[in-house]
Amino acid sequence: MAEKNRSEKLKRLVAVQRHLERMAESELADTTRQRSEVTESMKRVMVAIGSVDPVHMAFSIHYAERYGRLMIRDQQLESIQTLIQMKVQQERTKGDRLEEHMKDAREQETREADDNAVYDIIDQRFAGATPASSKVQKP
Repeated sequence: MAEKNRSEKLKRLVAVQRHLERMAESELADTTRQRSEVTESMKRVMVAIGSVDPVHMAFSIHYAERYGRLMIRDQQLESIQTLIQMKVQQERTKGDRLEEHMKDAREQETREADDNAVYDIIDQRFAGATPASSKVQKP
């Protein structure tokens, strides 16, 4: 019975681990989205810097500063994205290991139940061959 509890506990742990994995994947998707927004902003700033429109030419220094800040933000997001990718991989690996342990525990439980069933059959077979009481035996 203790082994059965073990597989059930492992099953719950696998579910929790998969949830943690999905949370990390969600973080990664959010970071990727932010990074694409920053990249799009960088493209728009570059278009404004290269524009021949006099309004844009007057603000070219501000655009350059903005582009620098966007580059720094992109580098930060890239570092964060790399860390989150490693976290996703770790969570996935933990989940896979727990799942393997759960399957092993289930196999062991099934094997133990089968062995017990065989022992019960053997006990029943030999229990029928022996008398119920020593008083029944003829001397």
